[in-house]
Amino acid sequence: MATVLALDIGSSSVRAQVFDERAEPLDELRQAAYGGDDPDETVRLVREVIAGREADVTGVACFGHSLLALDAHGRPLTPVLGWRDNRAAGAAARLRAQLDPDAVHARTGQYLHPAFWPAKLLWLAETEPEVFRRAARFVSCADYVYAELLGVEPAASLSLASGTGLLDLVHRRWDAELLAAAGVEEERLPALSDAPHGSWYPALIDAACSNLGAGCTGRQRAALMVGTSGALRILYATERPEPRPGLFLYRLDEHRVVEGGALSDGGNLAAWLHETLAGADGPLAGRGPDDHGLTFLPFLGGERSTGWDATATGAVTGLTFATTALDLRQAALEGVAFRFAAVADLLPEVEEVVATGGALLRDPDWIQMMADALGRPVRVSGVPEASLRGAAVATLGRIGCQVVDATPGIVFGPRQERADAYRSARDRQQRLYEVLRGEQ
Repeated sequence: MATVLALDIGSSSVRAQVFDERAEPLDELRQAAYGGDDPDETVRLVREVIAGREADVTGVACFGHSLLALDAHGRPLTPVLGWRDNRAAGAAARLRAQLDPDAVHARTGQYLHPAFWPAKLLWLAETEPEVFRRAARFVSCADYVYAELLGVEPAASLSLASGTGLLDLVHRRWDAELLAAAGVEEERLPALSDAPHGSWYPALIDAACSNLGAGCTGRQRAALMVGTSGALRILYATERPEPRPGLFLYRLDEHRVVEGGALSDGGNLAAWLHETLAGADGPLAGRGPDDHGLTFLPFLGGERSTGWDATATGAVTGLTFATTALDLRQAALEGVAFRFAAVADLLPEVEEVVATGGALLRDPDWIQMMADALGRPVRVSGVPEASLRGAAVATLGRIGCQVVDATPGIVFGPRQERADAYRSARDRQQRLYEVLRGEQ
């Protein structure tokens, strides 16, 4: 019986568990929380969660878009620069003025946004020129972990490379125009390879693993994930990736891609509400739709999908002296649901939605809001750690073990009596969105 040690390197914790050939867990989940920007801490915690565990092969999911500069000895010159770091917003704007953003998106599946490498590299060159000059390699967090654990030269999988915004998706190579714009020679980037290092298979982007682990495969079934951030994604096979406007597109492997939209505000917004507003944590199930009269734009962490404006900020209108903390929380969570509805409009083929991610699965009221806002049923994932299981499923597939999709759990159906109120509230949010973007 084949076994796989699955490792999930997230932006706030690392997790590990051993799975059998059916992708069923064989031991207890081991998890360690961390800050996410210290590469050596990440390596140390990975060693801790995998210590003493044995399996035939190892598969890894890792958060995407991370950038780390290494010196000639392979030592870090910078902390891990993650997707939440918006300091490269100005560099992204300059790249958009210099290049054809639509052509870049068509080639790479990503936007010229500070979450991705082109803007980060340009920003680093402008703000830390000595660090940029000394950098012998620019790698992802996963590339560094593999180099430290296995003693190999940093190499990037097609999957993680596709999350950098620097990969030509069709030709599967680093994009020459973007390298020139960022001022980086190709030899300073990792080699591209999906070959295993002994029993360790290359790390895959966690977005694709999450879909795979939750059984959200094919164009009709989407994963609605809310963890720290949020995303609505589909995973499907295609021989020629064709990104659609407003959406990202990453690779899982040579034949499959994950496509969808991401929000920077998810569980982090829920945590901010809890920490900031006394009395915001009451139940929402019995409250009427949109009774608060508020309109909330959830861009506290900047915008990704659908407009990809990193400089956007959150906004709320309709405040009165009667507004309560619970009103604000309800409006904020509904606001996130409306932004997911905007992403869903760009994925018209989706027929079924599966809820996943810790922040969403912990809050049934929020899942119900999602169903109401999307106007379609939302099934609860039966997999508590979708990215972790997805790393196992992908690796089992590499060694010839075919795993049946996970079975989703209970269903939250849209409440038709709330449809008109939610449609009106969503239209109101869209008008505010357009005003703040200068479209009206």
